[in-house]
Amino acid sequence: MRTERDFLGEMEIPRDALYGINSVRARENFPDTAPFHPEWYRAMATVKRACYITARDFIEKSSEKYDLKTLPIKFPSVDILKTLEKCALKCEEGEGFDHFIVPAVSGGAGTSINMNVNEILSNMSLLMLGKKPGEYSFVDPIESANIFQSTNDVVPTALKVAAMRLLMNLEKSINRLRGEVEAKEKEYRNTIRMGYTQMQAAVPTTYGRLFSGYGDALSRDWGRVSRCLETIKVVNLGGSAIGTSVSVPNYFVMEVTRTLQTITGLPMTRGENLSDATSNLDPFVEAHGILKAHAVNLEKMVNDLRMLGSDLRGTSKISIPKKQVGSSIMPSKVNPVIPEFVISSCHKIYANDQLISSLSAQGCLELNAYLPVIGHALLESLKLLIASNNTCAMNLVSGVEIDPKAEEERILKSPTISTLLLPYIGYKKSGEVAELMKKENITIIEANKRVGCVEEKILLELLKPSNLAQGSFLLENIAKGEEKK
Repeated sequence: MRTERDFLGEMEIPRDALYGINSVRARENFPDTAPFHPEWYRAMATVKRACYITARDFIEKSSEKYDLKTLPIKFPSVDILKTLEKCALKCEEGEGFDHFIVPAVSGGAGTSINMNVNEILSNMSLLMLGKKPGEYSFVDPIESANIFQSTNDVVPTALKVAAMRLLMNLEKSINRLRGEVEAKEKEYRNTIRMGYTQMQAAVPTTYGRLFSGYGDALSRDWGRVSRCLETIKVVNLGGSAIGTSVSVPNYFVMEVTRTLQTITGLPMTRGENLSDATSNLDPFVEAHGILKAHAVNLEKMVNDLRMLGSDLRGTSKISIPKKQVGSSIMPSKVNPVIPEFVISSCHKIYANDQLISSLSAQGCLELNAYLPVIGHALLESLKLLIASNNTCAMNLVSGVEIDPKAEEERILKSPTISTLLLPYIGYKKSGEVAELMKKENITIIEANKRVGCVEEKILLELLKPSNLAQGSFLLENIAKGEEKK
């Protein structure tokens, strides 16, 4: 064990641990079991690497004009900053994450997150320099690893980096699902199905139209998600504690975001008003609202497919992939587990949306203390949506199969298909056909023969899949039918 001290007292730390006293205090104070998102951890390392590069540039340029040793302010050496930079790059790749012990939900506006990363970077640097963890006189978690930084600008900036990276993955997953949906639209473009309103049979339509609706909704989702990058690209890095850049060199404030943009390839920009960018979290609220809209579209789609493929419709004419055994007691039962997973994920996202909205409003004056749980919810929603899109594409939509003939037979016996006759014989006569179909359980062709409303040739023409798919009618066709009569 090694002993570490702060102004609150002493604590014993495992000798080889890369974390330190601040991290241990946080773990004891915040007994949450939800793990911190590794994406946020890696983004913290990315942001800190940008800070070390910029700080090193500042010190090197300043040393050309001034003798820094004579100034009252003391900076870590360029060599120390280079070592921290190397360690930050390792952490970006995930190294050291097993020493990140701060839970997902914590108090303190993210100070524990920042200090745990600072301690890991300091101790990794000490080991790289041939020292022991905890020998902070050589590389200090605050004086060195936290140079020109504050929790209040580094942690939210890292959250935006992590979110932007996940947003780019989400775009890809939406496009993957959209591709599968469009393939089904093409495959079943003219496959007739009965349309439903309020869970009651309505009028004929096609599976092509059904899937085209899903495809257009996903296209809108993709467009909105793409614009999310614009929504959250403004960062407050360099703003220090409350956006006033106190104790931060002007050079650092002007350059650090550009450095971050260069090393990430992300369109980050420095906020014109760093105080606003520090205290107000409405960009996260706006971005998550877009995620919620996408979740709504996903839930609608998978719920439709679950219902269409269910036993409630009798012998289903559409089948969704059988992915796993559905019961420990009922032989051969298979459940719609993919739609159930997606629906469960969507409702978690709705809950996260409420949390992000309400806690963002809880920001007080210059800062919001609830950034850790807000960030956790945002990243969770992004990951759930990526997972939902990918499993929908791979395990649901791609395996949907439809029996066209069975669907046509169902439609011919549905009384609501008499709606096709409205332009020819009116509402009342069409109603007589529908009632006869329902009473006798016969097709519209048989019912029409008995009632004698429309020439059979005209009816058969109307019932062609291509005409049913079209939906609308041309007055000239009705006129032609009347002439033939």
